[in-house]
Amino acid sequence: MKTPETTPAAEDKPTDFIREIVAADLASGRHAAVRTRFPPEPNGHLHIGHAKSICLNFGIAREFGGRCNLRMDDTNPSKEESSYVRAIIADVKWLIGGWADAQLAMANPESTEPFYTSDYFDPLHDFAVQLIEKGRAYVCDLTPADTEEYRGSPDRPGRESPYRDRPIAENLDFFARMKAGEFPDSSRTLRAKIDMTAPNMWLRDPVLYRIRHVEHHQAGSSWCIYPMYDFAHGLSDYIEGITHSVCTLEFEVHRPLYDWILQALELPRKLPHQYEFARLNLSYTVMSKRKLLQLVRDKLVKGWDDPRLPTISGMRRRGVPADALRRFAYTIGITKYNGVTDVAVLEHAIRQQLNRTAVRRLAVLRPIKLILTNLPDDYYEGLEAINNPEDPEAGQRALPFSRTLYIERDDFSETPPPKFFRLKPGGEVRLKYAYIIKCDDVIKDESGRIQEVRCTVDRESRSGLANANRKVKGTIHWVSAPHAIETEVRLYDRLFTSPDPDDEGDFLRHLNPNSLEIVTARAEPSLALLGAAATCQFERLGYFTLDPDSSPDHLVMNRTITLRDNWAKNG
Repeated sequence: MKTPETTPAAEDKPTDFIREIVAADLASGRHAAVRTRFPPEPNGHLHIGHAKSICLNFGIAREFGGRCNLRMDDTNPSKEESSYVRAIIADVKWLIGGWADAQLAMANPESTEPFYTSDYFDPLHDFAVQLIEKGRAYVCDLTPADTEEYRGSPDRPGRESPYRDRPIAENLDFFARMKAGEFPDSSRTLRAKIDMTAPNMWLRDPVLYRIRHVEHHQAGSSWCIYPMYDFAHGLSDYIEGITHSVCTLEFEVHRPLYDWILQALELPRKLPHQYEFARLNLSYTVMSKRKLLQLVRDKLVKGWDDPRLPTISGMRRRGVPADALRRFAYTIGITKYNGVTDVAVLEHAIRQQLNRTAVRRLAVLRPIKLILTNLPDDYYEGLEAINNPEDPEAGQRALPFSRTLYIERDDFSETPPPKFFRLKPGGEVRLKYAYIIKCDDVIKDESGRIQEVRCTVDRESRSGLANANRKVKGTIHWVSAPHAIETEVRLYDRLFTSPDPDDEGDFLRHLNPNSLEIVTARAEPSLALLGAAATCQFERLGYFTLDPDSSPDHLVMNRTITLRDNWAKNG
């Protein structure tokens, strides 16, 4: 079988304004090499919005022969966990695996440790001391509520803190005592001294450090003061030698503060620069970590890797190929304008990839028994079925055929609607890879529910025989009942029923009550031979992948995606 191809050559070098900047910087000699970074907060699992950023930052490094640092932005220990760090590392490595492995920069490659902002707590503290010594920062005793009130509003200037003009020596003393743990949480902060009347609210003496007597997942109990993101961000970029610090558009208003901190310190080396692009907004989806955490904590889903979530771990468990996510990220492009991408674009990328790479198998999700009455009870025949019509090298497989089969309940109707080309009383259909059959009788139980359908088979209608070319309008799939594997199948659908779950502020009211259905299916025996990470197409039904809950005695398959967009008619 062919090895799944990576992002095609035509998409290897997309064009956007950030890549144009990088190319110009290299051509002009402003930078000799490119160094980007991906800095997630370890306070939850990554989602598809992060996948766009990963593909951009690692893609730039890949296309221009540079490196990309995976850095944990771990400055808020009250919300961060080592388990999230491990999940992030796994997600990043899976998404770039086989595509940008060489671009992944780790602080300690031998132990596969990423970079951590917490690794820089000592130099960050020293930088804060330098700002105090330069008269550019001060210790403030305002409460958090007063700090916010003094900040003003976009149409009203802020007021200066009564502690703004503390002497440098006193600020140094208080900051040292903050670090030593003398003061309770939130009792004091270190703030930049910029301009309380600045139109940009982020320049109104922003907080640089706050007191948190909390154990840190990486640094332990060494610190009780922690830098704010805006202080740590640019300085961590500087320490690591980042050339192009690429952020989403909401950080555009933070860029003047990013630059102010770096310039106020009068640093000796070349400074990094921040660039912003529009984040991914996807229809029928929420991507706020707070809301995803709520879904997990309230047990509305079965963990961060629930296949209904837009998390990378959830999509991986659902069977979405990494290459499909990378193709999607390249397809939607990089712009400076916010918008909403239709989830159908993502689903198209998934279908397109799986159609090329997924092997085919026969499975019946809602089985009804079918008896071929003109075959003997012990009849057995070995048929051949192709593994993937898109890939001739995928070969063929043996498919057992017998007197007793299972077909889909929906593929038979006693009172069919117009243009129903499946099985009906007196009607004929072709069994995929097999013969033409004709329905002769229906057996029901006492309640009137159909128990089995009785048919006769045209023994000359298989490929290569006399009636092989006899035309019938319908073809249905099937499995041989004596040889079928009982399989738990989880039919996942979109988690939300609204294109904009946040439209009225209560996203939970749009939860789809039918986002998961579990059925006991019957599948051809070769399904058990698929590898643990394999995804296959159940012919006529969709794409499915083996779930980690599976065991040798109990297969569990997740529906990755249907063969076509079932929501289009509802759109």
